[in-house]
Amino acid sequence: MSRNDELKARAEAVIPGGMYGHMSTYRMLPEGYPQYFERADGCRLWDVDGNEYIDFMCSYGPMIAGYANPRVRAAADAQRNQIDIANAPAAVIVDLAEKMMSQISHAEWAIFAKNGNDATTACNMIARGRTGKRKILVAQGAYHGSQPWAARRTKGTPDEDYVHFPTYTFNDIESVTQAVAQASGDLAGIVVSAFRHDAGFHQELTDPDFARAVRALCDKEDAALILDDVRAGMRLSLDASWSEFGVQPDLSAWGKAIANGEPIAAVLGSEPWREAASKTFMTGSFWYQAAPMAASLETLAILNEENAPARLEALGQRFRDGIYEQAQRHGHSVLQSGPAAMPTLMFEDDKDSRLGFAFCQAALKEGVYLHPWHNMFLSLAHSEADIDQALEGTDRAFGTL
Repeated sequence: MSRNDELKARAEAVIPGGMYGHMSTYRMLPEGYPQYFERADGCRLWDVDGNEYIDFMCSYGPMIAGYANPRVRAAADAQRNQIDIANAPAAVIVDLAEKMMSQISHAEWAIFAKNGNDATTACNMIARGRTGKRKILVAQGAYHGSQPWAARRTKGTPDEDYVHFPTYTFNDIESVTQAVAQASGDLAGIVVSAFRHDAGFHQELTDPDFARAVRALCDKEDAALILDDVRAGMRLSLDASWSEFGVQPDLSAWGKAIANGEPIAAVLGSEPWREAASKTFMTGSFWYQAAPMAASLETLAILNEENAPARLEALGQRFRDGIYEQAQRHGHSVLQSGPAAMPTLMFEDDKDSRLGFAFCQAALKEGVYLHPWHNMFLSLAHSEADIDQALEGTDRAFGTL
């Protein structure tokens, strides 16, 4: 029995389902995916049996500057050695808030938390606090965390909990207009993703006209435009992700990559929403940890120095172009969707995911860690040589189908 299998057998006795949440390999991943890792460095992972992988999941997004990045680690350790958590925050909370204000166009204040869940839910609370209204529109099928309001695909929440969360279709102006009309007079906010990244589906980039229409509808209804930038933040832009369309949110939620894996999330807001934020009680025992804030400051410095979005886009396009050429040569039709920096790779006419699973399973054996139904992530730790080595493995994987 492998070390991984031994750990899985032990875990099945003490952890529900063997493993929980999005990192469970029991949930819709091909056989052979390691459940446990032992080491991480740069863009590479080693499982508990010593197998090495070029990683295209980046811990489902948090890793953007490289596993064990020495600069980020040093910043976090230096702060931790001085003070991390106490009866009140360390001064670094002010430094980080000022940094976010200077970088994110719409931001005039900040609140820090731990997970994207915290940040998106806090945005809803602030929107309701200022407007005194109840309805928050969310896109059908979108993921904004595992809180009950945001997790319609899972069990454990009665339908009544969704009464004040009507849905619309992402990128469909008529759909969101109708949803706003139905909620008119009681609309506190509209939650949008940076782009449509529903797991298990082809990804869809945001239509700029849709973004501008949502902004206009929020203005008309005096409702908050809430941008969930937890997944895409800092990978598509060094500003809020919709800034490229000339659209600024009122509130934005951040997490994952802003501290290269140290646990921190953020809510950023514009001036009209400051008072509501100050009067809405939101807190957590670990929300004020200083080490992740120091890590975030260093991560943001690295991302700005290297113009991360442009670099990640170039690396992702190199990978995407290679995959396309290989698929064509081996006689397979693949659909690559979403931004190149956050690629999704699925096979056309593969409703049961048979080909996708087989391909990713074969790539894994070649030391390339891909995902058959979730968007993937590029990082600054990936080099052109890493991409080319990964493509050598995917080429052999295509040959096995």
